[in-house]
Amino acid sequence: MSEIRTGLGYTEEHEWAEATATVVRVGITDYAQSLLGDIVFVELPGVGDALAANQPMGTIESVKTVSDLFSPVDGKVVRVNEELLTAPEKVNADPYGEGWIIEVEVEGDPAEAVKGLMDAAQYEALLGSK
Repeated sequence: MSEIRTGLGYTEEHEWAEATATVVRVGITDYAQSLLGDIVFVELPGVGDALAANQPMGTIESVKTVSDLFSPVDGKVVRVNEELLTAPEKVNADPYGEGWIIEVEVEGDPAEAVKGLMDAAQYEALLGSK
């Protein structure tokens, strides 16, 4: 069974979002990385790029396929995980930690932006229906 962490927001496209005091940190779920297999490349958006919720923000490539990454929130990219450019396998090894993808500045409270997403129980129910 894939790890699903409480306290995060989840999307139907298998991204997670974590509110900090100032930004929303985004990555892909353990379920997503396990489906993809060995990740070999991550195309990141640029710092300063404007993102719209549920819209593509980059791609992730594995030995099996290339998949779009979708932004879970509206906002502006303020930081990207540049380590993924040379070590994309960190997404497989630690999707909720060192494998995070971007940080987004949102208008208003980051926690409010994440509240609009599925919680852990809802995401688990989504996976159970697959």
